[in-house]
Amino acid sequence: MFLVKPERRRLLQVGATVAVIALGLASRAYPQFLPAALGKYPGDALWAMMIVFALGVLATRMRTWQLALWSLLICFAVEFGQLVQAPWIVELRAHPLGHLALGSTFGWGDLIAYTAGVAVAAIIDKLALFKRR
Repeated sequence: MFLVKPERRRLLQVGATVAVIALGLASRAYPQFLPAALGKYPGDALWAMMIVFALGVLATRMRTWQLALWSLLICFAVEFGQLVQAPWIVELRAHPLGHLALGSTFGWGDLIAYTAGVAVAAIIDKLALFKRR
């Protein structure tokens, strides 16, 4: 008997991506509904979750731990990329979409929020978004 590799449910991944984007935008538009002590970090964690789910749309057969690791690497690369302040990237970040995607200033706390978001998304991926053929 052949071993069948599990596959991510692409439609659920797309739904999860859209839902997390909506929650992330809401967390920035309505911060008064979140504890003030959390600051902007819920949005950062949701951004990291969006990376996991969006990457999962493309990598349907990648193991969850690999998906989480690649997503965390992407999040960290974007965050460390904020240390680059070349005029062209500063101009790109000045646009609202550029700011949402690339951020603007480096923060160590963001790395913790990304790690938490990736961990939560990996658990959701493992429990709900994977299927066996």
